[in-house]
Amino acid sequence: MPDDWAFGLASSPDQWLPVCSLPRLTAAGIVAVRIAGVDLALISDGGVVSACERACPHEQADLACGRVVDGRLACPRHDASFSLVDGAISDGWPSRPLRLYPVRVERGEVFINAASLKPLR
Repeated sequence: MPDDWAFGLASSPDQWLPVCSLPRLTAAGIVAVRIAGVDLALISDGGVVSACERACPHEQADLACGRVVDGRLACPRHDASFSLVDGAISDGWPSRPLRLYPVRVERGEVFINAASLKPLR
Protein backbone atom coordinates (compact mmCIF):
# COMPACT_ATOMS: atom_id res chain seq x y z
CA MET A 1 0.00 0.00 0.00
CA PRO A 2 1.31 3.49 -0.77
CA ASP A 3 2.21 5.85 2.06
CA ASP A 4 0.32 8.75 0.49
CA TRP A 5 -3.20 7.58 -0.19
CA ALA A 6 -5.78 10.17 -1.11
CA PHE A 7 -9.41 9.35 -0.31
CA GLY A 8 -12.55 11.34 -0.74
CA LEU A 9 -14.29 11.14 2.62
CA ALA A 10 -17.31 8.89 2.57
CA SER A 11 -20.71 10.23 3.43
CA SER A 12 -21.26 7.46 5.97
CA PRO A 13 -19.91 8.37 9.42
CA ASP A 14 -19.15 4.70 10.04
CA GLN A 15 -16.95 4.07 7.00
CA TRP A 16 -13.60 2.54 7.90
CA LEU A 17 -10.75 3.02 5.43
CA PRO A 18 -7.85 0.57 5.06
CA VAL A 19 -4.57 2.39 5.66
CA CYS A 20 -1.82 -0.20 6.19
CA SER A 21 -1.27 -3.92 6.46
CA LEU A 22 -0.77 -5.15 10.01
CA PRO A 23 2.40 -7.13 9.13
CA ARG A 24 3.99 -3.98 7.65
CA LEU A 25 3.09 -1.90 10.71
CA THR A 26 4.27 -4.58 13.12
CA ALA A 27 7.61 -4.87 11.32
CA ALA A 28 8.17 -1.10 11.13
CA GLY A 29 6.73 -0.06 14.52
CA ILE A 30 5.70 3.35 13.13
CA VAL A 31 4.35 4.01 9.62
CA ALA A 32 3.51 7.43 8.18
CA VAL A 33 0.37 7.69 6.04
CA ARG A 34 -1.70 10.46 4.46
CA ILE A 35 -5.44 9.92 4.28
CA ALA A 36 -7.76 12.54 2.75
CA GLY A 37 -5.08 15.19 3.23
CA VAL A 38 -4.50 14.30 6.89
CA ASP A 39 -0.99 13.15 7.89
CA LEU A 40 -1.04 10.35 10.45
CA ALA A 41 1.43 8.15 12.27
CA LEU A 42 0.34 4.56 12.78
CA ILE A 43 1.99 2.86 15.75
CA SER A 44 2.32 -0.75 16.81
CA ASP A 45 3.40 -1.14 20.43
CA GLY A 46 3.38 -4.60 21.95
CA GLY A 47 0.44 -5.73 19.83
CA VAL A 48 -1.58 -2.54 20.43
CA VAL A 49 -2.26 -0.43 17.33
CA SER A 50 -2.72 3.34 17.60
CA ALA A 51 -3.04 6.25 15.19
CA CYS A 52 -2.22 9.90 15.87
CA GLU A 53 -1.54 13.16 14.11
CA ARG A 54 1.89 13.04 12.52
CA ALA A 55 3.10 16.51 13.55
CA CYS A 56 4.02 17.10 17.18
CA PRO A 57 1.57 19.64 18.64
CA HIS A 58 4.44 21.30 20.52
CA GLU A 59 7.01 21.95 17.74
CA GLN A 60 5.52 20.22 14.68
CA ALA A 61 8.34 17.64 14.48
CA ASP A 62 7.60 14.48 12.48
CA LEU A 63 6.37 11.98 15.06
CA ALA A 64 6.77 9.15 12.53
CA CYS A 65 10.50 9.61 13.25
CA GLY A 66 9.92 9.25 17.01
CA ARG A 67 10.17 6.17 19.16
CA VAL A 68 7.69 4.25 21.27
CA VAL A 69 8.45 3.23 24.83
CA ASP A 70 5.95 1.77 27.30
CA GLY A 71 2.83 3.05 25.54
CA ARG A 72 4.23 6.54 24.92
CA LEU A 73 5.39 8.16 21.69
CA ALA A 74 8.53 10.28 22.15
CA CYS A 75 9.04 13.32 19.93
CA PRO A 76 12.32 13.12 17.99
CA ARG A 77 12.96 16.86 18.42
CA HIS A 78 12.50 17.57 22.12
CA ASP A 79 11.99 14.11 23.68
CA ALA A 80 8.70 14.92 25.38
CA SER A 81 6.36 11.98 25.09
CA PHE A 82 2.66 11.49 24.47
CA SER A 83 0.36 8.82 25.87
CA LEU A 84 -1.00 6.51 23.19
CA VAL A 85 -4.12 6.06 25.34
CA ASP A 86 -5.27 9.67 25.79
CA GLY A 87 -2.67 11.82 23.99
CA ALA A 88 -1.46 13.54 27.19
CA ILE A 89 2.01 15.07 26.95
CA SER A 90 4.62 14.34 29.61
CA ASP A 91 4.74 16.70 32.58
CA GLY A 92 6.42 20.07 32.14
CA TRP A 93 5.75 20.61 28.43
CA PRO A 94 3.45 23.43 27.27
CA SER A 95 1.35 21.68 24.65
CA ARG A 96 -2.14 20.50 23.92
CA PRO A 97 -2.62 16.71 23.91
CA LEU A 98 -1.74 14.68 20.85
CA ARG A 99 -4.77 14.01 18.66
CA LEU A 100 -5.52 10.28 18.47
CA TYR A 101 -7.68 8.61 15.84
CA PRO A 102 -9.88 5.52 16.21
CA VAL A 103 -8.40 2.39 14.65
CA ARG A 104 -9.72 -1.06 13.90
CA VAL A 105 -7.71 -4.13 12.93
CA GLU A 106 -9.44 -6.76 10.82
CA ARG A 107 -8.18 -9.52 8.53
CA GLY A 108 -4.59 -8.31 8.80
CA GLU A 109 -5.38 -4.70 7.85
CA VAL A 110 -5.43 -1.48 9.90
CA PHE A 111 -8.47 0.75 9.32
CA ILE A 112 -9.20 4.39 10.28
CA ASN A 113 -12.73 5.78 10.64
CA ALA A 114 -13.39 8.30 7.84
CA ALA A 115 -15.49 10.52 10.13
CA SER A 116 -12.46 11.20 12.33
CA LEU A 117 -10.35 12.56 9.47
CA LYS A 118 -10.71 16.28 9.83
CA PRO A 119 -7.58 18.39 9.32
CA LEU A 120 -6.42 20.28 12.40
CA ARG A 121 -6.49 24.03 12.19
